[in-house]
Amino acid sequence: MELLAENDMTEAGSDYLSSLNPPQRHAVETTEGPVLILAGAGTGKTRVLTTRLAHILKTGLAYPGEVLAVTFTNKAAQEMKNRITHLLGRSSDGMWLGTFHSLCVRILRKYAESIGLQSNFTILDTDDQLRLIKQILKAENIDEKQHLPKMILSIISRWKDRALTHTQVKRGEHDIAANVYQIYQERLLVLNAADFGDLLLHCLTLFKNFPDVLRFYQERFKYMLVDEYQDTNVAQYLWLRLLAQGSHNLCCVGDDDQSIYGWRGAEVGNILKFEKDFPGATVIKLEQNYRSTSHILGAASGLIAHNAGRLGKTLWTDEKGDGELLLVRGTWDSGDEARFIGDEIEAIQRQGQALGEIAILVRAGFQTREFEERFLKLGIPYRVVGGLRFYERMEIRDALAYLRLLVQPDDGLAFERIINTPRRGIGESTIQAIHVMAREQGVSLSKAARYYGEADIKGAARTALRKFFDDMDRWRSLLEIEPHVEIAKMVLDESGYTTMWREDKSADAPGRLENLKELVLAIEDFQFIPGFLEHVSLVMDNNQQAKEDMVNVMTLHSAKGLEFNTVFLAGWEEGLFPHPRSMQDTGQSGLEEERRLGYVGISRAKKRSIITYCLQRRMHKGWQTAIPSRFIKEIPNQHMIHINPNGTQANAQLLKPATPRISIGDFDPSKATVSYHAFAIGDRIFHQKFGYGEIMEISGDTLNIEFDHSGCKKIIADFVDRA
Repeated sequence: MELLAENDMTEAGSDYLSSLNPPQRHAVETTEGPVLILAGAGTGKTRVLTTRLAHILKTGLAYPGEVLAVTFTNKAAQEMKNRITHLLGRSSDGMWLGTFHSLCVRILRKYAESIGLQSNFTILDTDDQLRLIKQILKAENIDEKQHLPKMILSIISRWKDRALTHTQVKRGEHDIAANVYQIYQERLLVLNAADFGDLLLHCLTLFKNFPDVLRFYQERFKYMLVDEYQDTNVAQYLWLRLLAQGSHNLCCVGDDDQSIYGWRGAEVGNILKFEKDFPGATVIKLEQNYRSTSHILGAASGLIAHNAGRLGKTLWTDEKGDGELLLVRGTWDSGDEARFIGDEIEAIQRQGQALGEIAILVRAGFQTREFEERFLKLGIPYRVVGGLRFYERMEIRDALAYLRLLVQPDDGLAFERIINTPRRGIGESTIQAIHVMAREQGVSLSKAARYYGEADIKGAARTALRKFFDDMDRWRSLLEIEPHVEIAKMVLDESGYTTMWREDKSADAPGRLENLKELVLAIEDFQFIPGFLEHVSLVMDNNQQAKEDMVNVMTLHSAKGLEFNTVFLAGWEEGLFPHPRSMQDTGQSGLEEERRLGYVGISRAKKRSIITYCLQRRMHKGWQTAIPSRFIKEIPNQHMIHINPNGTQANAQLLKPATPRISIGDFDPSKATVSYHAFAIGDRIFHQKFGYGEIMEISGDTLNIEFDHSGCKKIIADFVDRA
């Protein structure tokens, strides 16, 4: 294959450099030596990366087969390939372009025998991995209830992310997992199989044990480019470092301020120490933003500036006008928050704007339920991006199955879904026997199961069935005398379902528990469980009829890489965002990652960004007093306006006459009032929702108030008046 010369450029790609700004062009044309491109949100990162690749090929610096380009998703790889093909005016086939895993597979297929595998080895998915772990636990007489297969698999996967083989892990806290890890790897070799973590780990082992193989690839790849470098884990980092020791022409593109995946192994330190790892590296900052207004960029930059662990950059735009101030809007509770956002969205829709250009970003999945319910009442179509709608989630469908069987004993589908969830020792053979009995006697599946359990035959399955139906009968009898919400809690707790998730050590288990608690709160809005189940059925039917133009609802993590005209950032409260679990697990680094999440959220907005919080949120333990997130205080006043739930202005921001409306609803900033207070312990105050009370303690602008009829609550000073 001939290299493309300058005079062979197509007309479509001949001006590929002229459209770049100076830093972008510098990043494209600096081809030799290690290069770190710090690309802020909306600064044209993908354009730079693809143009750099095309530039290397166009100028004859390398053949396609001598270039390695790494992305994190197959979708990103395909998009990059399409862009390069357009710039070149011809196919870019032959280039090593793909994800870490796909590139490692290419290498391992060729050298599989060197690591004890055959070239046609199988790559196991998560279900296969769990099945193998369970087989090992059973063979080793290890109790699955005490050492959960998911937990052990999670520990092994994390070791592999850190490039630790079973001979390198430290014994001690995870002795059982370490032993299983060794047996697991031995079994994989026998099965001629590997899991996703092995693909990188085996490559590292191959390079370490066979220097000639490593040298071959070091000499082959004259240029290496890596996207989203801030999201690499230790194994990926080591793989790149080894390959880059050949030509040293490694270009990494990323943004330390958008490293938000620490919980799945990403190491922000990889990008922070780039200059140390690659002496003489050129660092190029892309700071001109093409997405957002000045106020949005100022708010995002002001927030992230509070992080100590960052390389530092400041986003700016040369778009005319500053745009709207970021709005921080306080609400009384989560219902009020959903109503406010729903009203704002209707106002946007009346202005003729597409619903698809609106996003609601939440920190935790359980928050979506309140918005989903509100949108259904208003008739606003919506989609949950990167996840299921609330009532479609596995744990919610399981819980609903328990409640359906409670009120309708012959619901065979509900029975089959939960009879062995959590595990009760009722296997497939027992279920098949119950199916046969149901067909022969012409009765429902659950009725046949009751007969089967009452049969005068011994066996663990029959004992489990008897207990299951005894519990169901008891819960059903209590429906007449106990509050239905308490019965719902009782069913989920006494069935062992909540315990199952509480003991599950997988990363998604805490979120599933939060969703179950949110489900119980939803039940409180109905007088009876049957009415609630009917409501859910209508909701599910409505979901099937959704239109194409829909509001986007998603978590902050799912929003990375996306952009919208209007972004609502809901639930910015202490105890929710920053999420306490992140800080408990990793301390200060966890707090900084949470702050990066806030930065990512704000910078998704092109024209309008609105943060909301509640003064109290209904949790599973009842109504909980909330205070605004610490991140709100970190946003510079000159880029935002903060409106209390009662309509007063919380910050002393003086608006210029030319500043546009900061809310598209009914609020008019020109009519807002600014409140200032100097309180002392013992002062009597009045709160619009909780009434009269006395200040017991003062911490900054937070007051600890003993209310006459509502008990002790923490309230921001701006939300109360002197009595």
